[in-house]
Amino acid sequence: MRHFKTISEFHDFRQLPKPNHPLFSVIDLSTPMKLDEGEPMNMTQDFYGIGIKRMSNVKIRYGQQPFDFHDGLMCFMAPNQVFSVDIDNKAEEAKRSGWVIYIHPDFLWNTPLAKTIRQYDFWDYSINEALFLSPKEEVIVAGIIENILQEYHSPIDKFSKKIIIAQMESLLTYAERFYDRQFVTREKANHQILGQLAKLLDNYFGSDDLMATGLPTVQYVADQLHLSPKYLSTLLRSVTGQSTQQHIHEKLIEMAKEKLSTTNLSVAEIAYQLGFEHAQSFHKLFKAKTALSPLAFRASFN
Repeated sequence: MRHFKTISEFHDFRQLPKPNHPLFSVIDLSTPMKLDEGEPMNMTQDFYGIGIKRMSNVKIRYGQQPFDFHDGLMCFMAPNQVFSVDIDNKAEEAKRSGWVIYIHPDFLWNTPLAKTIRQYDFWDYSINEALFLSPKEEVIVAGIIENILQEYHSPIDKFSKKIIIAQMESLLTYAERFYDRQFVTREKANHQILGQLAKLLDNYFGSDDLMATGLPTVQYVADQLHLSPKYLSTLLRSVTGQSTQQHIHEKLIEMAKEKLSTTNLSVAEIAYQLGFEHAQSFHKLFKAKTALSPLAFRASFN
C-alpha cells in the first residue's frame, strides 16, 4: 500500500513538475508519467481527486471493480479510498488525454465548499459507476477546466482561491446534474438492475436460513449487485422514488402480509422467520409501513 499525504508527494512520485499550489493541482494526462516497477499497486491519498479522462491504455481498480477508460468520463475519489493504476505505455494505442484535479481538504478551509463537498453522493461511488459525458457535456466540463487552468497558472493573489473554489462548485454541480441525466437515460440498464434486485430479494426472503442470517443489509444487496451502496440507492430513488432500504422493507412487508394472512404462525414466529432478532422491532416496522399492527392486519382477513 502506498499512501500520499500531500499533493506534492504524489507529483514527486510520478516525476511531475511541482504543483503551482501545495494544496491544489491540475495535471494534464498527456504528460509522460513515471511508473513504479511494482505497479499496479494499491494506493490511497489524503486529498480529493476528480478525473476527466479519455484513455485507451489505462485500467484503474477502485475498490473491487476494474474499469477501462475508453470513453469520455468523469470519476471522483474521496480521501483514503483505495485504488490502483495499470498503464501500458508500450501499447500502440497508448494515448491519454484529459485532466486530473487534486484538492486537499485544507485548501477548502473556511469556505462554504468545505461544509458541502461531501454532500455530493458521487464521492462514494465506485470507479465502475463513473459519469459518462455526452459530447455537449464534455464541452461544458472542458470550459470549466479551462477557467480553472487559467487561474491555476496565474500569479496567486487574494482572489485566486475564491475563483478556483467557485469554478469547483460549478464543476461539482454540473456533475450532479449529469449524473441525474445518466440515471434517467440509462433506462434499460436501470431496469435490469431493478429486475436483479427483485430476484435477489425474492431468493433471500424465500430462504430457510433467515433466522440464522438475519435481515439483508443495504451493503449486502449492493455487493451482490456489484454496485456501491450510495450509487444503488441514488439510482433506485431516481427510477422508483425509493431507496435500497425502502425496497428491502417493501419486500419484507409483502412476505409478512402473506404469512399473516395464510398461516397460523404467531407474530413472534413470523418475525423470527423473517430474520428479526426481536419481535417488537418487526411489530414497530410493520405498523409504521401499514398503519396497522400485525394482529390488526390479520384480523382484517377474518
